[in-house]
Amino acid sequence: MDRRKFIAGAGLGILAAASPISLSAIEAITPKPRKSGRLNLSFFPYELKLRHAFNLARYSRTTTPDIQVQLEYDGVIGYGECSMPPYLGESVESVSKFLSSLDLSQFNDPFKIQDILTYVDGVAPNNRAAKAGVDIALHDLLGKIMGQPWYKIWGYNPEKTPMTSFTIGIDTEEVVRQKVEEARPYKVIKVKMGLDKDQETINIIREMMPDVPICVDVNQGWKTKEHGLEMCHWLAERNCLFVEQPFDKTMIDETAWLRERSPLPIIADEAFQRLPDILRFKGVYDGINIKLMKSTGLYEAHKMVTLAKSLDMKVMIGCMTETSCAVTAAANLSPVVDYCDLDGNLLIANDRFTGMTVENGKVTLHDIPGIGVKLL
Repeated sequence: MDRRKFIAGAGLGILAAASPISLSAIEAITPKPRKSGRLNLSFFPYELKLRHAFNLARYSRTTTPDIQVQLEYDGVIGYGECSMPPYLGESVESVSKFLSSLDLSQFNDPFKIQDILTYVDGVAPNNRAAKAGVDIALHDLLGKIMGQPWYKIWGYNPEKTPMTSFTIGIDTEEVVRQKVEEARPYKVIKVKMGLDKDQETINIIREMMPDVPICVDVNQGWKTKEHGLEMCHWLAERNCLFVEQPFDKTMIDETAWLRERSPLPIIADEAFQRLPDILRFKGVYDGINIKLMKSTGLYEAHKMVTLAKSLDMKVMIGCMTETSCAVTAAANLSPVVDYCDLDGNLLIANDRFTGMTVENGKVTLHDIPGIGVKLL
């Protein structure tokens, strides 16, 4: 049976059982048959402007290159996004070239999601952000056709969303204090580390916000396992929840050594990209940070959550600097993860969408079909 007919029929059956309804009323709410169509892909570059300079252990930037994606089918439009921070190795040129090489018009049924995304993944290796843009747009399109947000399609309880962290980057004392003031509405603070100011930054935060839990993202900045262990013990005494990517992603033995001795969980970020990495890093890291731009989108990210949970690994859902499009897409997975870092849209000054919100520090999902966004 056609899925859309089944969903519509089931809904009408429930409605008829609940209360008497006239034939004309049923006809009015019955979805009209769609003409046979094709998937039409379009995209354009959109530079994200950051509210503050984004300073990490290895680089600093004030903008992030981005491409906005649209996938249309019989008049319904799904929105997607490709965000390209430097370490991904993608650019507006490479993403545009990849997207231009796709022929999605060969597909006349958007519900064949596995076939469509297997084709997209096989066109060329890597290009993970480019693939994520198509994946997000396809999920948005399908959710709109079904009339449901994805957290409902997956059967997740929106009341179980976690608190999201708010990121404070590496900066001068004056700017750090300014960012801490901006972070006061949030219940968890994420601190970028990896330079010689690590303890100074934490001390400023603890002076201004003594009790709020923190987590730290070292972005591969620590150089030795001994220093890493010393810092983990120091952070544990200051109400730190976990340490993210302490060493260079190639330092696998050192990371496993630290994990065995650290009082805090060690979470993989730059080292972890796609689904097969989970089995490879079991025993090296305590958990993984899933980001749609690394995982090629929601289809694979959903599989990642399931596999990591089955291996008793911690799961964090994160983001790059992105508009509310990609951030809200990722938020649909948030009811089933341990940690959440979905503030990328809050760090930019030119968002194009409204979507998930943060209320009293908590990720809040809304009943908007698809990934859950609307154009501003």
